Amino acid sequence: QLKLEESGGGLVQPGGSLRLSCTGAGFTLDGNGIGWFRRAPGQEREGVACISGSGATSNYADSVKGRFTISRDNAKNTVYLQMNSLEPEDTGVYYCARSVTADVAAYHSSAFYPGLYDSWGQGTQVTVSS
Repeated sequence: QLKLEESGGGLVQPGGSLRLSCTGAGFTLDGNGIGWFRRAPGQEREGVACISGSGATSNYADSVKGRFTISRDNAKNTVYLQMNSLEPEDTGVYYCARSVTADVAAYHSSAFYPGLYDSWGQGTQVTVSS
């Protein structure tokens, strides 16, 4: 059974940093496009970042460009989301998801279309507050 697991969330002050991890339990993430999404309180889920199966390409939401970095270590079966300069608006539950296409980042503005993802984790809470 495919299972994605997120970790690394927590409470951080504005301007701080967190690194989220997404691991595959029971299957390898190698070669799979992976996306990070978030759902803020009272808002719809939105795409944050995605990375191709090879790690060669990535794509970011405008709201996080220059602050967040997605990367992967296939040897550790893990995809990371490094979040810097965090703002209260970044608060939410963060999810990782597996894409049905390896080169999901090439879809540009459509890269975060939910129909491109078929397996989701349970999420990890990120709270940015002083």
